[in-house]
Amino acid sequence: MGQNKRLIPAKQGRKLKAIREHLGLTQEELIKRLDCPSIPLHTGTITYYEKNLRDPSSVVLLKYARLVKVPVEALIDDELGLPFK
Repeated sequence: MGQNKRLIPAKQGRKLKAIREHLGLTQEELIKRLDCPSIPLHTGTITYYEKNLRDPSSVVLLKYARLVKVPVEALIDDELGLPFK
């Protein structure tokens, strides 16, 4: 039970990269701003997220959403966009 991974939304990686770029952060700076001590984040991990090769945990997605004050749904629903380009 619960062993199946969910599919990564097609636009999620682009949205995560757009958030980082909108904030004008490097990957290292983003990692500090996400502040997830219980989840080891490295620049390679951020690259995987941005290229849609790895699915961030719910905690990480929530932290991304809070950085730009959008609901988590905006990150995981391909039908919703971000309020910035």
